[in-house]
Amino acid sequence: MTRDDVEALILSFPAVERSSSYGEPSFKVAGKFFTWMRPHLDDSVVVHLDSLDERELLIEMDPATFHFTDHYRDYPIILARVAAVDPAWLTVMLARRWRRAAPPKVSRLHPNIPGESPA
Repeated sequence: MTRDDVEALILSFPAVERSSSYGEPSFKVAGKFFTWMRPHLDDSVVVHLDSLDERELLIEMDPATFHFTDHYRDYPIILARVAAVDPAWLTVMLARRWRRAAPPKVSRLHPNIPGESPA
């Protein structure tokens, strides 16, 4: 994927808007933090996971794509290198994050989002 591809994917989710965090591109859903990209640091996208175990498994399976920094050591977050990340995997993971980050009012308005099967 390219940075533009990742940004377009992120912006394809309802009510997502551009913002910035720490001088890098970030994205919010209805004003709540959704994710951010690190193009000037390591050209990665921040992906929220369910557990630290999930992060360790992903890194073990594909260290060329997945990594993390000390900043994220205690959080179930992984960094996915933009050039190597699988678009289908990223879509599903962003859908999962969107469901958690979107306020209930916004989430109810959008029963089907990218990466999810229609209800």
